[in-house]
Amino acid sequence: MQAFLKGPASISTKPVAAKEKSAAGSSGEGKRTRPIPWVEKYRPKNVDEVAFQDEVVAVLKKSLEGADLPNLLFYGPPGTGKTSTILAAARELFGPDLFRQRVLELNASDERGIQVIREKVKAFAQLTASGSRSDGKMCPPFKIVILDEADSMTSAAQAALRRTMEKESKTTRFCLICNYISRIIEPLTSRCSKFRFKPLSDSIQQQRLLDVSEKEHVKISNEAVSYLVKVSEGDLRKAITFLQSATRLMGGKEITEKIITEIAGVIPKETIDELLLGCQSGSFEKLETLAKNLISEGFAVAQLVNQLHDTVVESEDYSDKQKSAIVEKLAEVDKCLADGADEFLQLMSLCALVMQQLTQNT
Repeated sequence: MQAFLKGPASISTKPVAAKEKSAAGSSGEGKRTRPIPWVEKYRPKNVDEVAFQDEVVAVLKKSLEGADLPNLLFYGPPGTGKTSTILAAARELFGPDLFRQRVLELNASDERGIQVIREKVKAFAQLTASGSRSDGKMCPPFKIVILDEADSMTSAAQAALRRTMEKESKTTRFCLICNYISRIIEPLTSRCSKFRFKPLSDSIQQQRLLDVSEKEHVKISNEAVSYLVKVSEGDLRKAITFLQSATRLMGGKEITEKIITEIAGVIPKETIDELLLGCQSGSFEKLETLAKNLISEGFAVAQLVNQLHDTVVESEDYSDKQKSAIVEKLAEVDKCLADGADEFLQLMSLCALVMQQLTQNT
């Protein structure tokens, strides 16, 4: 009877083991070939790789050498390396083993109301930091709470954070990250060391983009790289994303300025010049046709407002009075668009004023 029971069991175990092995092998192969967005692939792995933010890097290097870390407040435009910097520093401080235990990261996509601050953040902050790194390096006796996009937190949630920051200062350091420091309440800013992240210089961005292009075997001209930097406006994340999109579109061919213009949604200079010529003609029917064509081609009026501002301000064809009137109208249109107004009506309103300014002296 025992022999009978053992027989099928012993037979059935072998194929299962073989199946598990093959499944594990296939999943392992899948992980190796899994594509990663270039933004994540080339995110700085340590503090030394962070570009252009010298003051922050100097402070974090001191903390890595053994000095204590203050509560931090990083603010500045998007794509300048705020989140990357604190994540790289945390990885260097705690190592890959302790990183998950010692770092709590809450983003704008997570719920961060007053209840979450009172419960989740407070519970994490009250835990004592213990354990040593497996590689034998010194591990600091504190944890880090990263609150990304802190300017989107409610005032009540920010107020609830004040006491927690003071009370748990022995075991926890807080890092608040935001684009607009004016939206962080004063009691929080006074408890943190503030660091402004500057928009990356053109030369730094060009160097990073050329490095990525070289590693990914992308053919791109120097003129196209310069134009990519100009289009991204100091946002390296945006620049790398555009570069990856352009590479996928071209499929191994050389990337040109025209391709970047299409990928970035930038309105061609010829289209803007044509619109301004239409305004100078004084024909309202012609202006309406141009505006309809612009909308039907899928261009965003908000993008037109940005580009038209630069064109008008830099132009020598308009008087100071004309420039001031047009720029004031651009500000009004931008505000209306942000509030959800109709694009065509706002574009016609803008063009009508530009036409009035350009034709009243002729």
